[in-house]
This record gives sequence, C-alpha cells and structure tokens, in this order.
Amino acid sequence: MTHPGQVLKREKLYAGKEMGQNFLSSPGTAEMIVERTGIDKEAIVLEIGPGLGALTIPLARRAGRVIAVEKDSRLIPLLEEELALEEISNVTVLNQDIMKTDFREIAGDEKLTIMGNLPYNISSQILFRLVKERAIIEKAFLMFQKELATRIIASPGGRDYSRLSAVVQYAAQVGFVADIKPTAFFPKPDVHSTVLRFDFLASADMSAPMEDLLFDVIKAAFSKRRKSLKNSMAGGELGLEKSVVIAALTHAAIVPERRAETLSIAEFKALAMAVWQIRQET
Repeated sequence: MTHPGQVLKREKLYAGKEMGQNFLSSPGTAEMIVERTGIDKEAIVLEIGPGLGALTIPLARRAGRVIAVEKDSRLIPLLEEELALEEISNVTVLNQDIMKTDFREIAGDEKLTIMGNLPYNISSQILFRLVKERAIIEKAFLMFQKELATRIIASPGGRDYSRLSAVVQYAAQVGFVADIKPTAFFPKPDVHSTVLRFDFLASADMSAPMEDLLFDVIKAAFSKRRKSLKNSMAGGELGLEKSVVIAALTHAAIVPERRAETLSIAEFKALAMAVWQIRQET
C-alpha cells in the first residue's frame, strides 16, 4: 500500500475537509482491524468510503467479494491503480454516494457485511441508514470518532445516552473492536477513533409501521432532552396533545416527569406501543 500522503502529493490532490476525509495510512493498523473482524471467504463486503484502499486491500484478501463505494470521483482511478498493483481482482469500485446506494441491488439474495472508515461529518446519518436496511445486513464494522462511539454504546441515565444510542441499541448488539490513534491517519485528525461491531437484530415483535413509530417516538423524546417527556413529546413531529402524551406514558408505566435519557430500550418500545394503541382507538 502506497502512503496516501505520497499519492495525493503526486496527483496534486488534497484530503477534502467537506467530505471528512482522513485516510488510514498505517498498513499494520488496517491489517489488525480486518483480522479482528473475522471476515472470511463467505462474506460479501460493502465498504463505505474506501479512499485509497488501506482497508480494501486486506479485506479483499479475506472476503469473497468487496463492493467499494466511493463518493469522491478523484480517488477512483487511484484506488483502482492500488488494487491493480496488489493484483486484486475481487473488488468492484462504485462511484456513488452511500446515502443513495441501493443496498438491495448489491446484495441480491445474499446478506452483506458492511465495513467502513466513516466520514466524521455524516457518521450518524450512515448508521441510521444501516439500521433501516438491516434486513439485508448481517453485521457491520465501522470506525467513528471516539466521542461518537462513546455515545453509541452509552447506557441510559447519562448525558452520552442519546437518540442514536437508543435506535442503534434497539436494532443491534454493539461491541468494541479497537481504538485507533490519530497517528494512524493522513492527514492526522485532532481526535481518536474507535471501531465498533454491529450484529443487527430482526424486529421480532414490531411490524415495520410500529418500528417507524418507535423511531419517531425516540426522536421526539430527545428533541428537547432537558425537558420532561410529557413536555418534550407534545406537539412536534408526533403531533400529540400533552394529555395524549401523558396517557401514553401512564399506559406504558412511565412517570411523565422523567427525561428521555433515563428510558431503557424496553421502555421506549412500551411507550411506542402505547402511542400506537391510542392512535388506533381514536
């Protein structure tokens, strides 16, 4: 693997801040990450933001097939050149925006494994998208800014617990893979990074419309996180009167004065089911 700084300098290119580009530049770190995933020849891997191939190359040597989705068209010929130098032929490079990529078309009848050093500026949006598409995703290994990773795995009751925490923990079992130092990247970011593993779960007891309502309830609850649930959930996107919110909270055995950050996933589900029932009855 050619150091990304050398490649960019040679091509008179730069890492785009607007796209949150920090290229993994340590081959040893990339190998360590891929080894810890346990990916094998049975896996079809969709890689988000391959950049110049730091993870793509070790991934391709382990996986059956890799579909590398890269938004920055400047990098496509450089990535393909790196793959050719390594004599790798099982990688398909797509010049697409991952937020607009058709996962189902890529997956076909198979399930995907997702891998990515995510752009910091859209990490949350990508993760929400994966949650929605999880029926065709077996697992994911994603690198985040460490602060965001802390929020994703946070437990109820603390300030790090958020809408993202609740949605992701409802949809997946989340585990730690590795912490990565800034020195492993080019250009070097000001923050540390963390790789997390997501084993996605099916919605055994919630239909698709109920799940959509659950996500809306979680969003509404955290929309004014310093306020009590009876106030944060009234009006807004759910369009519920305060009396209806209080009735739903009472039905779910949740004290209306509690805040969103104190609710467990089970309590959010109970609250969404209560709102669903009330709507069905009116």
